[in-house]
Amino acid sequence: EVQLQASGGGLVQSGGSLRLSCAASGVTFDDYAMGWFRQAPGKEREGVACISGGDNKTYYADSVKGRFTISGDNVKNTVFLQMDNLKPEDTAVYYCAGSDDTYLCDVGMAYWGKGTLVTVSS
Repeated sequence: EVQLQASGGGLVQSGGSLRLSCAASGVTFDDYAMGWFRQAPGKEREGVACISGGDNKTYYADSVKGRFTISGDNVKNTVFLQMDNLKPEDTAVYYCAGSDDTYLCDVGMAYWGKGTLVTVSS
């Protein structure tokens, strides 16, 4: 059974950094796409970053390019989201998600973890 658990959220000042972790069980990264999504108050859930197990290619929302980095650790079976130069606009609940379709990375992904809250103060 696939289980995902996100952690690492917290309160940081604008310009600060956080690293989110998503511990995965029942997942072989080579066979999955793994992604990070977020939902801010009053806004729709949006994709942030994704990494494809098919070719290890990464994708980022325009709003986070150059600031966020997604990566996976096969030994730890964990996917990370390194967030640098955080902005108040990044405040949201962040969710990790997975799909056994290595090229599917959107809100239709089949497996979701509970979110972790990131709050960025100005």
